[in-house]
Amino acid sequence: MLAFPASLRFPYSRVLLPRTRLAYIHLRNLLTDAKRDRAARISGYVAVSLPDELVTLYLVGGEVANATVRLAHSARPVAIASALELVPHEPEYGEICFHEAEQEQLACMFATHAIPTEPWPAGMSPQDPAALFPYLMSTTFDGFVEIIANEGANYLIFRNGAVVRAFLAMPGQGKLVDRVAQLFNREGRSSELRVARWGVPGPLPVQAAPALVQAYRELASTLVRRLAEAGRAGAPDLAERARQTLVTTHPVLDCFAFDGRETSEPLSDTRGLTAGVAAWIREVMWTAADQEAAPPDALFRELTWDRRHMFQSAGLFDQMPWKVL
Repeated sequence: MLAFPASLRFPYSRVLLPRTRLAYIHLRNLLTDAKRDRAARISGYVAVSLPDELVTLYLVGGEVANATVRLAHSARPVAIASALELVPHEPEYGEICFHEAEQEQLACMFATHAIPTEPWPAGMSPQDPAALFPYLMSTTFDGFVEIIANEGANYLIFRNGAVVRAFLAMPGQGKLVDRVAQLFNREGRSSELRVARWGVPGPLPVQAAPALVQAYRELASTLVRRLAEAGRAGAPDLAERARQTLVTTHPVLDCFAFDGRETSEPLSDTRGLTAGVAAWIREVMWTAADQEAAPPDALFRELTWDRRHMFQSAGLFDQMPWKVL
């Protein structure tokens, strides 16, 4: 890892916002503008450089799909809502940039923050191109290599041991082989060269939208409150027992609570989030609802009606035994 992750630069295909002091930019407005009109619904990343960390938001089609945070000696995915909270509302320090990039590059960037590296053979020096490229060719390596040189992150995509594509932090002209060779040139290098590899990255994971997470939390709390108002005084305890019973099968339920404990933001995608919430609702409503005075189907329809289009789009209604629409 870099000693100063905030200084890291990534490749791009187009600059939408050059590196700018964070105090001059309203982050949430920037993200809204990224999806406001069809022409602006691009894929790329917003990198927020804070004094001790780098927060990266990954956009697909103008929507924030995922987020990571990189520290001096570690990196990890974070919930989108948590990533936004890391950015101070009135920052005195920090910088921000917004760049368009191919989704394959975004998948590589995300993998370097979320997946452990594949080790190099003992005694091998991956910083030596005379050793690196023959080794990858001899092993018919499939995956990608990240080369961090002069605070720039570069990605080489390999198939059967040969480079088939490259995303380089420093734009330039000339043949690809010459530009890659320049990364290994010791002259003019201001920091240690770092070379790491990963297997073929999967598609960039897409988290459930923070608005959907909030809608599900409000739905769950409203359901428990309505059951308590209907005479089930033990509704919170019943809801928590149902959550604990289901959390092994649906880990996303660990981000919900009905006993007052603090919870974290989920990293789940929409499908996993919806499946967990649906399982919990079915368990609670079949157990606690008054089948005569307040049938589950009527209560469920009432609680979800105002946000029915959001819930339908997320697939909630498809997993319930009651018809809403």
